[in-house]
Amino acid sequence: MAAPILKDIVRQHAEAAAHLWRLYDFALLNPDDNPDMDEERLARLVARLDAHLDGLRVAGAEGQSIAEARYAEFPEAGELFVLRMLQPEARGLLIADLDLDGVRTYLAAKSPLRD
Repeated sequence: MAAPILKDIVRQHAEAAAHLWRLYDFALLNPDDNPDMDEERLARLVARLDAHLDGLRVAGAEGQSIAEARYAEFPEAGELFVLRMLQPEARGLLIADLDLDGVRTYLAAKSPLRD
């Protein structure tokens, strides 16, 4: 028997992953804006982001559904990033493995909130 899915916890994973992606991307693009974001803190942020994505992946279809609902409510880059990371071809993909320029290009092209 499969473990029950705790929807509130899975939703928190989706929200946290979206938020942490935005923090991570901002820190990389604007390294002088937060001098406290050193290599160690950046590594911890990445570990937390990977863990939240894993929490969504473990939830399977329910995790996907919750991430889709979050994106429907908040169609922003972080939520879109989470949805993309839940696609089958991204299974097991870690943040460290990403082509960040490619990710940014994808998010900019797909985001309904483009400037």
